Amino acid sequence: MPAKPHRVLLDRVSGYADEAGAYLRRRRHMRKPFARVYYHQGRSSDIPSDDDAGKALFRAAAGVINVAGPPRRPGR
Repeated sequence: MPAKPHRVLLDRVSGYADEAGAYLRRRRHMRKPFARVYYHQGRSSDIPSDDDAGKALFRAAAGVINVAGPPRRPGR
């Protein structure tokens, strides 16, 4: 008995969705942390976390986050 036409379409769409999910997982795995710095003139620069400037920037950002404390939720 041949497959129903809507099942073939559903299988094809499911296959594309599976491939897209796998692509996003691989991409997420390959990403490395970086800091993006915006200048007054509108220019931006990406600084990798393994660079000396990046390490200093990440330490400074962690210090600011620690000083700020936990997030406050309104109504609590």
